[in-house]
Amino acid sequence: MKIKSKLLAHQEAVIQIEIGSHYCSKNHLTEENIHIENTGIEEIKSRHLITNGMVLLDTQMYFTTPQTIIFEIDEESVVMNFICCNNVETYIDNLDTEKFSKENTHNIFYTHNYKATYKIPAFEQINYLSIILSKDFYSTIINEDWELHEKFSKNILLKKSSYLTSKYIPFTPAIQWIIHEIKVCNRHGALKKMYLEAKIKELLIHQLETIIPLPKQKDHIDEDDYNKLAEAKEILEKDYVHAPTLTELSRLISLNEFKLKKGFKACFGTTVKSYIIKLRMEHAKKLFQNKSITVSEAAYKCGYKDVSHFSAAFKSFYGFSPQKIKINWDVIRFWISGIILLS
Repeated sequence: MKIKSKLLAHQEAVIQIEIGSHYCSKNHLTEENIHIENTGIEEIKSRHLITNGMVLLDTQMYFTTPQTIIFEIDEESVVMNFICCNNVETYIDNLDTEKFSKENTHNIFYTHNYKATYKIPAFEQINYLSIILSKDFYSTIINEDWELHEKFSKNILLKKSSYLTSKYIPFTPAIQWIIHEIKVCNRHGALKKMYLEAKIKELLIHQLETIIPLPKQKDHIDEDDYNKLAEAKEILEKDYVHAPTLTELSRLISLNEFKLKKGFKACFGTTVKSYIIKLRMEHAKKLFQNKSITVSEAAYKCGYKDVSHFSAAFKSFYGFSPQKIKINWDVIRFWISGIILLS
């Protein structure tokens, strides 16, 4: 399998990898690190973890002028794709896709001869994590259970390029945390290979759980009650910072607490309390993009009077503390600001 990526503005390839397509547990894991910097114009950082049948690409890019990237894979592959950036315009041969990328979304696709064109806007921090698996490696991971995703499996067996789902869908906290674990893994040699293979399988499980639809329970709720539950959801979305108590919410929508609790879970797959936490945590992540905000300020803006309760909720939701994500955002901003100052 040959994997190649290049900027149209460059003559030489940015990524050029060739591996065997057949998985073997005894194959070694190798690592490549690429750093291309043209002061004031561009910076590309890409880490590649490579073994037969699998390539993990962790890539960050930043340009002060728009760029076009061509990416190619010459054999059958299944790609677990995680996008951490907005506004990248994408065109893929023989594969219908959403035109512009959306931050913190994921999908899985199969291709037998992949060629894509990515149009990168200026002054946009680009970040992709792509796990490219040969058909043989993917078959090993799912234990050859092609019934896991019947339609997708059929397309693979017919060599028809396709997505597992028609649209990229948002990261779950579990997916975000596993991506974080993969990025910060400091093991070496055989242990690192074992660890990454385990994490890739775990990541795939979470992807499949979020993508493969579960039976809907809405049919068990009558229309009038469903409309009231939808109203409750809208009330929480409008003011999750000062969210009403369960009793207050019950009065607002004229539905008793038992029906509210049971019906909300049945219709939306989560409890009222968990949904409020989800909305607050998503807001917190956006707040931390402002490097000047403190954890205490973020806690207050998300509706928490006690910082320790906020920190505990944040860690429970994302898997790591708010202090850690704040440090990570500061590092990213320091890197970006350094590039801008040099331009």
